[in-house]
Amino acid sequence: MSKRETYEQKAEALLLPIIEENQFELVDVEYVKEGSNWYLRAYIDKEGGITVDDCETVSRAFSDLLDQNDFIEDDAYILEVSSPGLGRPLKKEKDYIRSMGKELEIRTYKSINRQKEFYGILTAYDDHTVTIEMENGETQTFQKSELALIRLAFDF
Repeated sequence: MSKRETYEQKAEALLLPIIEENQFELVDVEYVKEGSNWYLRAYIDKEGGITVDDCETVSRAFSDLLDQNDFIEDDAYILEVSSPGLGRPLKKEKDYIRSMGKELEIRTYKSINRQKEFYGILTAYDDHTVTIEMENGETQTFQKSELALIRLAFDF
């Protein structure tokens, strides 16, 4: 397991009690380097959406626990707690469950029939594939490894 994965797992373990206590959902935790800075990011959500006050509540409690359990060695990092936003990608099983029957936007790494962008209703998924029903009534199944992006579609 990489250092990044270890840090993400430890951070998630510290976060879960805070999240559960506040009846939020932990969407994702990531430890990434952007430019010269490392970031430890926690994405949280709840029915009706997350507020700035919700992020602050989690951030303060999480920061205190990180100070007590100083497991990130050698690297200075910036802690961020935020909403995943409208364009959040589907990553975990619960994301797929929540999205069944809803319209998705899918982008592939390589063209499929000269197309890289697809829209359709999520009808099935498993560990390796995602199936959507497109507007023309046809179904299309994708290997998850082919997907550059998969998220809920949103219209403006």
